[in-house]
Amino acid sequence: MVIRPYGYGIWENIQRWLDSAFKNKGVENAYFPQLIPYSFLQKEADHVEGFAPELALVTRGGGKELEEPLVVRPTSETIVNHMFSQWIQSHRDLPLMVNQWANVHRWEMRTRPFVRTLEFLWQEGHTAHATPEEARETAREFVALYERFAVEAAALPVVAGRKSRIESFAGANVTYTIEAMMGDRRALQAGTSHDLGDNFARAFNTRFATKEGGSVSGGSNDSDASSSSSNTNLAFVHQTSWGVSTRMVGGVVMAHGDDTGLRLPPALAPTQLIIVPILGKKGTDPLPIYEAAQKLCDALCDAGVRAKVDSTEGKSPGWKFSHWEMKGVPLRLEVGPRDVAAGCCVLARRDLPRSDERSKVAGVPTEPSGALVGRVKETLGEIQASLLEQATAFRDANIRDVASYAELKQAIDEGFWARGWWAGSDADEERVKEETGGATLRCFPFEQPEEAGVNGGGGGKCLMSGGEAVEVAIFAKSY
Repeated sequence: MVIRPYGYGIWENIQRWLDSAFKNKGVENAYFPQLIPYSFLQKEADHVEGFAPELALVTRGGGKELEEPLVVRPTSETIVNHMFSQWIQSHRDLPLMVNQWANVHRWEMRTRPFVRTLEFLWQEGHTAHATPEEARETAREFVALYERFAVEAAALPVVAGRKSRIESFAGANVTYTIEAMMGDRRALQAGTSHDLGDNFARAFNTRFATKEGGSVSGGSNDSDASSSSSNTNLAFVHQTSWGVSTRMVGGVVMAHGDDTGLRLPPALAPTQLIIVPILGKKGTDPLPIYEAAQKLCDALCDAGVRAKVDSTEGKSPGWKFSHWEMKGVPLRLEVGPRDVAAGCCVLARRDLPRSDERSKVAGVPTEPSGALVGRVKETLGEIQASLLEQATAFRDANIRDVASYAELKQAIDEGFWARGWWAGSDADEERVKEETGGATLRCFPFEQPEEAGVNGGGGGKCLMSGGEAVEVAIFAKSY
């Protein structure tokens, strides 16, 4: 997939938001090799089994057969642990928190632009901790950060929760997720965070000297080292990994788009405001119009608004309006000869239909420039909130509470998300998937009903078995 500049601009804004948030939490950026020895993946049995169908292998290099195949990076837990085992010696080295912005390859048989492609861009964070409690807390902390990003920046009212065992990441103790509802009501896994426990640490012998004492030789991978009496004070680290990819761009497109085209939340839009000069009748001097438009653009850019002027020749104002509406620019500013004379302009909002009288505001003063800047920033905030409000209302209207398996199947058949009490087995979960045409358990939401057993209540009756259940789960068809 080639990502053109406009699409990459959306990804850049995602990067900026997340990268700043990561660094505020003490995470440092690093980079790890794209080609990984196949033997690394084989060290963690669940991991290699989970990724085996999606691997791309390099078997020749420099015109010769390689002694060992190299895997084109599907994810980096193994290569990261290879290095962690050398970097971590003592409890003083913990916690260790790194992130990389990189590309990964997974051999998808059915691709969808942004959502599921052979190669995609993402960030992957990796942390190591002294205790399982710290790792679990960190995994929850980063899925909460993803939820905040989705709501505040992407205007996506995601459902955050815990994956079931069979839907968890290969090699993880538990996976946490944010699930977003798309415009066709399918679910999109928009970000995940994994509590890896000490599974990879044991595979790579990633250990540290505890506060009680002891030492560890750097980079040892002796499988029998853990049983040595000299290693009494060594412990395996507990780890997390977490990531968001360019799939988020697809999620924004599919959640907010309408029949006219894209609708981008201002926080992520490469261009937040487009200025369209309207030149008026033939013979009218266009220079004052262009000068006024550029003056407005300069004032807005100086104030931090991502604005630009469409000075394209040979296209009518109506063509330009439609062009930028399709590209999802949140706000349009129109300025013509009468506007210049009156010291005002027209603002048009993309989040509302043209037929909505609120979508267009005429007579917005352009002098002094501070008044316009304030009005534009206020309107962009209103658009951001409006898109979130619309998406939230759509999500809530399309989640159906079910009390039986028959109700679940009916809800899925009608295109809804089904939410109900669940204590089913892995086999029950597979049965749902087979008998509903692909619906899966998306998550056990963190926000449970007041009567949920996890909240100290009594829980409810499992929709499948009728037995006692302590929490509700959400099922849906997904991308």
